[in-house]
Amino acid sequence: MKIYGVGILAACFLIGHIVGDYLGKLFHLTGNLGGVGFAMLILVVGNDYFKKKNLIPTETENGILFWSTMYIPVVVAMSATQNVKAALSGGWVAVLVGIIATIACYLLIPVMSKLSKNTTNTKN
Repeated sequence: MKIYGVGILAACFLIGHIVGDYLGKLFHLTGNLGGVGFAMLILVVGNDYFKKKNLIPTETENGILFWSTMYIPVVVAMSATQNVKAALSGGWVAVLVGIIATIACYLLIPVMSKLSKNTTNTKN
């Protein structure tokens, strides 16, 4: 059922939120450090694992697919509520890290494309 997909997404979100809270405490921050990102990673890896083992019924997979397509707008809405002015006044390290991470992602696009072509060619 689709509700199981929603349940799996909720479980991933809770686990990611807990991990993000503990990371925030580990680095002496008052907020959650990457909880939503960890939740998405857990969802993607778990979904892939369950698909390969044929443990997910089609209806459950449809529930996961529906909510994973809704995930990006939710994350955008959550990040829109963050206080950018406080982050900038807190130091340029955050801006520098964001710029470096963005550049690293752009540089990894050709690598990921090449890896994707290699896995596609081996399946044919």
